[in-house]
Amino acid sequence: MSLLDKDFLLTNEMGKKLFHDHASKMPIIDFHCHLNPQEIYENKNYPNLTRIWINDGSFGDHYKWRLMRANGVDEELITGDGDEYQKLVAWAGTIEKAIGNPLYEWTHLELQRFFGIDAPFTTKNVKQVWDKANELLATEDFKPRSLIRNSNVKVVCTTDDPASDLKYHVLLKKEEKENGFKVLPAMRPDKAFNIAADSFGDYLKELGNAAGVDIKDFDGLTAAFEQRFEFFASLGGRLSDHGLNSFHFVKVPEAELNQILVKGQNNEELTAHDIDAYATGLIEVLMRLNKKFDWTMQYHMNATRNANKPMFKKIGADAGFDSMGTQPDIAAQIMELLTDMQNEDNIPRTMLYSLNPNDWMQLATGMGDFYGGGVTQKMQLGCAWWFNDTREGMQEQLRVMAEQSLLANFVGMLTDSRSFLSYPRHEYFRRVLCDYIGSLAQRGQVPDDEEYLGKIVEDISYNNAHSYFGFFDKD
Repeated sequence: MSLLDKDFLLTNEMGKKLFHDHASKMPIIDFHCHLNPQEIYENKNYPNLTRIWINDGSFGDHYKWRLMRANGVDEELITGDGDEYQKLVAWAGTIEKAIGNPLYEWTHLELQRFFGIDAPFTTKNVKQVWDKANELLATEDFKPRSLIRNSNVKVVCTTDDPASDLKYHVLLKKEEKENGFKVLPAMRPDKAFNIAADSFGDYLKELGNAAGVDIKDFDGLTAAFEQRFEFFASLGGRLSDHGLNSFHFVKVPEAELNQILVKGQNNEELTAHDIDAYATGLIEVLMRLNKKFDWTMQYHMNATRNANKPMFKKIGADAGFDSMGTQPDIAAQIMELLTDMQNEDNIPRTMLYSLNPNDWMQLATGMGDFYGGGVTQKMQLGCAWWFNDTREGMQEQLRVMAEQSLLANFVGMLTDSRSFLSYPRHEYFRRVLCDYIGSLAQRGQVPDDEEYLGKIVEDISYNNAHSYFGFFDKD
């Protein structure tokens, strides 16, 4: 078998049929990514492969950065101002050693699908790759909008602070029909949760100014968020996303929440109890608003962020210094939150992701306690996220979702990426999905019925997300 041949990852005949005749033809809905809407709007050609693939200033692929550091590459050739060709040489030297890592497969998949380069990427052919890729990157087909359109993407949901003016989303909405795809904002209010930060008071002023609300208490905070939900929704927003690296459910009266909020605004010392109570109060406010606006709420949980403090201070966040979290009871804490909100019937459509797969079974079984209201798959176990975004991680997530809920209702894959070259990750996921379902047929666990199984594959690949999120409801 050659590298990434037409049947790679497909180990059974039904899986091959399901992928080639069903999954491969389906469009993409990328409902969570970190693409920059400004880059989509400005639609400029990238000057070379390094800029779109490794880093463009402080913006880039921190998955690659981690491996390059592991290979002893100097930081100047990773996030620094080093020679851009030499950065690609350093990446080639790294990828030669990355067998078994998903980045090895993603790298070659992107070279094949976008640039027609089939040979293994090594330090021996890096010059040929550089020259061919750069020649193509200068063409119209390699501008951001063309890369999205040519990847058969119908929706891109970016990650946006609630205080944002969404300037580029406003501009892109006017060109939606011409583009042939939607670029929609998804609210990520992490800064509003960071009550212990010195900048918290300034951030609430920024949020209040954006909403036209003077935030002095939780009622004011709620009013500000409601205005921002209205604004995001006016531009097609249908999701919020919440980075709950850790979470402890601590319910306190609103009067105490107001006191804690004032302490945070004034940079007064906060206890762990204060921080947990504030996070609980705010997440419940946001659950009510997600339910009111008929959005889907995503929870990304159990991550350790910015562990290398000196490098965090030097480079900043999202630079490859994060890892799996180990809060052992985070799933139980989320279940307490859901139980409390069920009492007031304010659980929106919800997707639960944990970076620690030890949480998946508890999340998958626990979310089953909160189905209902006539909503198809109101609770979803989110796809294999980040460090689990591997063949084995995807298979395990699919297995847990299938065994504990209804796999045929699953909304599938997302890129979670900062690169316009990441869309082959959907192909990768679809191959794993088809191989998994094909293996069920091979073992006689499901009918050997291509029409039946093909419909499920098509739904997970695209149709379910199309229906679940409501991006096209007003079209």
